[in-house]
Amino acid sequence: MKFAPLPATAAWQHRDARTGFEVAYFQPLGDGSRIEGWATAIEDGTTWAVEYVIELDGTGATRSARIRGRSAAGFTAASLEADGAGRWLVGGVPAPHLDGCLDVDLESSAMTNALPVRRMGLALGARAAAPAAYVRAVGLAAERLEQSYLRAPDEAARQRYDYAAPAFDFACRLTYDESGLVLDYPGIAVRAG
Repeated sequence: MKFAPLPATAAWQHRDARTGFEVAYFQPLGDGSRIEGWATAIEDGTTWAVEYVIELDGTGATRSARIRGRSAAGFTAASLEADGAGRWLVGGVPAPHLDGCLDVDLESSAMTNALPVRRMGLALGARAAAPAAYVRAVGLAAERLEQSYLRAPDEAARQRYDYAAPAFDFACRLTYDESGLVLDYPGIAVRAG
Protein backbone atom coordinates (compact mmCIF):
# COMPACT_ATOMS: atom_id res chain seq x y z
CA MET A 1 0.00 0.00 0.00
CA LYS A 2 1.53 3.27 -1.11
CA PHE A 3 0.44 6.56 0.48
CA ALA A 4 0.49 10.06 -0.96
CA PRO A 5 3.11 12.40 0.50
CA LEU A 6 2.29 13.98 3.84
CA PRO A 7 0.85 17.50 3.69
CA ALA A 8 2.77 20.39 5.25
CA THR A 9 0.30 20.50 8.14
CA ALA A 10 -2.86 18.89 9.54
CA ALA A 11 -5.15 19.54 12.51
CA TRP A 12 -7.69 17.60 14.59
CA GLN A 13 -10.57 18.63 16.82
CA HIS A 14 -10.77 16.42 19.90
CA ARG A 15 -14.30 15.38 20.82
CA ASP A 16 -16.30 13.11 23.12
CA ALA A 17 -13.55 11.71 25.39
CA ARG A 18 -12.02 15.19 25.69
CA THR A 19 -12.35 18.69 24.33
CA GLY A 20 -9.37 20.24 22.62
CA PHE A 21 -7.30 20.66 19.51
CA GLU A 22 -4.13 19.28 17.90
CA VAL A 23 -2.00 20.65 15.09
CA ALA A 24 0.99 18.95 13.44
CA TYR A 25 3.61 19.99 10.89
CA PHE A 26 5.41 17.48 8.67
CA GLN A 27 8.78 17.84 6.99
CA PRO A 28 11.20 15.49 5.22
CA LEU A 29 14.30 14.58 7.21
CA GLY A 30 16.89 12.65 5.21
CA ASP A 31 15.07 9.53 3.99
CA GLY A 32 12.58 9.81 6.88
CA SER A 33 10.48 12.60 8.31
CA ARG A 34 10.07 14.92 11.28
CA ILE A 35 6.71 15.71 12.86
CA GLU A 36 6.22 18.65 15.21
CA GLY A 37 2.92 19.05 16.99
CA TRP A 38 0.95 20.53 19.84
CA ALA A 39 -2.20 19.28 21.54
CA THR A 40 -4.26 20.89 24.29
CA ALA A 41 -7.35 19.55 25.96
CA ILE A 42 -9.58 19.22 28.97
CA GLU A 43 -10.37 15.64 29.88
CA ASP A 44 -12.32 14.50 32.94
CA GLY A 45 -11.87 17.99 34.43
CA THR A 46 -8.08 17.94 33.94
CA THR A 47 -6.39 20.37 31.56
CA TRP A 48 -3.18 19.49 29.76
CA ALA A 49 -0.95 20.67 26.94
CA VAL A 50 1.57 18.51 25.09
CA GLU A 51 4.26 19.50 22.60
CA TYR A 52 6.04 16.80 20.59
CA VAL A 53 8.78 16.28 18.03
CA ILE A 54 8.87 12.81 16.46
CA GLU A 55 11.49 11.61 14.00
CA LEU A 56 10.86 8.62 11.72
CA ASP A 57 13.37 6.66 9.65
CA GLY A 58 12.93 5.69 5.99
CA THR A 59 10.83 2.63 6.93
CA GLY A 60 8.43 4.77 8.99
CA ALA A 61 9.65 3.41 12.33
CA THR A 62 9.95 5.90 15.18
CA ARG A 63 13.57 6.76 15.95
CA SER A 64 12.98 9.47 18.55
CA ALA A 65 10.25 11.34 20.36
CA ARG A 66 10.82 14.43 22.46
CA ILE A 67 7.74 15.41 24.43
CA ARG A 68 6.99 18.28 26.81
CA GLY A 69 3.84 18.51 28.84
CA ARG A 70 2.03 20.89 31.17
CA SER A 71 -0.81 20.19 33.55
CA ALA A 72 -1.87 21.58 36.93
CA ALA A 73 0.83 19.34 38.45
CA GLY A 74 3.53 21.28 36.55
CA PHE A 75 5.87 20.75 33.63
CA THR A 76 7.13 17.34 32.50
CA ALA A 77 9.40 16.14 29.72
CA ALA A 78 10.13 12.76 28.15
CA SER A 79 12.74 11.62 25.69
CA LEU A 80 12.40 8.31 23.84
CA GLU A 81 15.04 6.92 21.48
CA ALA A 82 14.57 3.80 19.36
CA ASP A 83 16.98 1.79 17.23
CA GLY A 84 14.36 1.05 14.53
CA ALA A 85 14.48 -2.67 15.39
CA GLY A 86 12.28 -2.51 18.48
CA ARG A 87 14.65 -1.55 21.31
CA TRP A 88 14.09 1.69 23.24
CA LEU A 89 15.72 4.09 25.67
CA VAL A 90 13.47 6.25 27.83
CA GLY A 91 15.35 9.16 29.34
CA GLY A 92 18.58 7.47 28.25
CA VAL A 93 17.77 4.26 30.17
CA PRO A 94 17.01 0.92 28.44
CA ALA A 95 13.24 0.21 28.46
CA PRO A 96 12.87 -3.57 27.88
CA HIS A 97 9.10 -3.34 28.46
CA LEU A 98 8.97 -1.59 25.06
CA ASP A 99 10.95 -4.29 23.18
CA GLY A 100 9.34 -5.01 19.82
CA CYS A 101 7.55 -1.64 19.53
CA LEU A 102 8.29 0.27 16.32
CA ASP A 103 5.97 3.24 16.86
CA VAL A 104 5.32 5.87 19.48
CA ASP A 105 1.65 6.52 20.34
CA LEU A 106 0.87 9.66 22.29
CA GLU A 107 -2.32 9.56 24.34
CA SER A 108 -2.67 13.27 23.55
CA SER A 109 -2.48 12.79 19.76
CA ALA A 110 -4.81 11.55 17.04
CA MET A 111 -1.95 11.98 14.56
CA THR A 112 0.18 9.19 16.04
CA ASN A 113 -2.34 6.56 14.89
CA ALA A 114 -1.05 7.34 11.40
CA LEU A 115 2.43 6.02 12.24
CA PRO A 116 1.74 2.25 12.24
CA VAL A 117 -0.74 2.48 9.34
CA ARG A 118 1.77 4.32 7.13
CA ARG A 119 4.65 2.07 8.23
CA MET A 120 2.82 -1.25 7.69
CA GLY A 121 0.97 -0.42 4.45
CA LEU A 122 -1.51 -3.27 4.97
CA ALA A 123 -3.28 -4.85 2.01
CA LEU A 124 -7.07 -5.03 2.07
CA GLY A 125 -8.17 -7.66 4.62
CA ALA A 126 -4.73 -7.92 6.27
CA ARG A 127 -4.38 -7.67 10.04
CA ALA A 128 -1.24 -6.86 12.04
CA ALA A 129 -0.26 -6.34 15.64
CA ALA A 130 1.39 -2.96 16.21
CA PRO A 131 2.51 -2.69 19.84
CA ALA A 132 3.52 0.89 20.63
CA ALA A 133 5.49 2.94 23.12
CA TYR A 134 2.45 4.69 24.61
CA VAL A 135 3.06 8.04 26.31
CA ARG A 136 0.41 9.36 28.71
CA ALA A 137 -0.85 12.95 28.29
CA VAL A 138 -0.45 13.87 31.97
CA GLY A 139 2.94 12.96 33.44
CA LEU A 140 4.30 11.56 30.13
CA ALA A 141 4.88 8.03 31.49
CA ALA A 142 5.89 5.58 28.73
CA GLU A 143 4.25 2.16 28.76
CA ARG A 144 3.64 -0.63 26.27
CA LEU A 145 0.30 -0.62 24.47
CA GLU A 146 -0.76 -3.73 22.58
CA GLN A 147 -2.89 -2.76 19.59
CA SER A 148 -3.88 -4.14 16.22
CA TYR A 149 -5.08 -2.88 12.85
CA LEU A 150 -7.20 -4.70 10.26
CA ARG A 151 -7.51 -3.10 6.82
CA ALA A 152 -11.25 -2.88 6.16
CA PRO A 153 -12.89 -2.17 2.79
CA ASP A 154 -12.43 1.41 1.62
CA GLU A 155 -15.45 3.68 1.52
CA ALA A 156 -15.75 6.73 -0.73
CA ALA A 157 -12.02 6.47 -1.60
CA ARG A 158 -11.13 6.63 2.11
CA GLN A 159 -9.03 3.94 3.76
CA ARG A 160 -10.55 2.33 6.83
CA TYR A 161 -8.95 0.20 9.55
CA ASP A 162 -10.51 -1.71 12.42
CA TYR A 163 -8.42 -0.71 15.41
CA ALA A 164 -8.28 -2.47 18.79
CA ALA A 165 -6.50 -1.67 22.06
CA PRO A 166 -7.54 -4.48 24.45
CA ALA A 167 -5.95 -2.84 27.53
CA PHE A 168 -8.57 -0.09 27.24
CA ASP A 169 -11.31 -2.47 26.08
CA PHE A 170 -11.48 -0.18 23.05
CA ALA A 171 -12.19 -0.93 19.40
CA CYS A 172 -13.38 1.28 16.55
CA ARG A 173 -13.13 1.82 12.82
CA LEU A 174 -10.64 4.54 11.90
CA THR A 175 -10.89 6.43 8.62
CA TYR A 176 -7.75 7.77 6.89
CA ASP A 177 -7.01 10.06 3.95
CA GLU A 178 -4.77 9.28 0.96
CA SER A 179 -1.69 10.36 2.97
CA GLY A 180 -2.47 7.89 5.74
CA LEU A 181 -3.58 10.55 8.25
CA VAL A 182 -6.58 9.98 10.50
CA LEU A 183 -9.78 11.69 9.33
CA ASP A 184 -12.16 10.18 11.89
CA TYR A 185 -11.19 8.55 15.19
CA PRO A 186 -14.59 7.79 16.78
CA GLY A 187 -14.89 9.07 20.32
CA ILE A 188 -11.49 10.82 20.15
CA ALA A 189 -11.02 13.26 17.24
CA VAL A 190 -11.94 14.35 13.72
CA ARG A 191 -9.73 16.02 11.15
CA ALA A 192 -10.21 19.78 11.17
CA GLY A 193 -7.79 20.78 8.45
